[in-house]
Amino acid sequence: MKLIRKISVGRDYKDNAMHYQIGQAVYGNHIITNILEKDHDYQIYIEKDKEVLLWKSFNKNMGISIEYNLDYE
Repeated sequence: MKLIRKISVGRDYKDNAMHYQIGQAVYGNHIITNILEKDHDYQIYIEKDKEVLLWKSFNKNMGISIEYNLDYE
């Protein structure tokens, strides 16, 4: 289960933030596969042709909004 489903980076969520979501196509048809929280940052991983790459990393001191995946069973 992937806990974080979307991260928004920027102080103004509605008008000036960049939004990244699991399953979103980015950077030449790569797909965002994971958004992970580490000690000092959030990391976004992308995949294309079974190759997974760290694509972006955002420091926790930035204006960030997190949406968690809510799966109920």
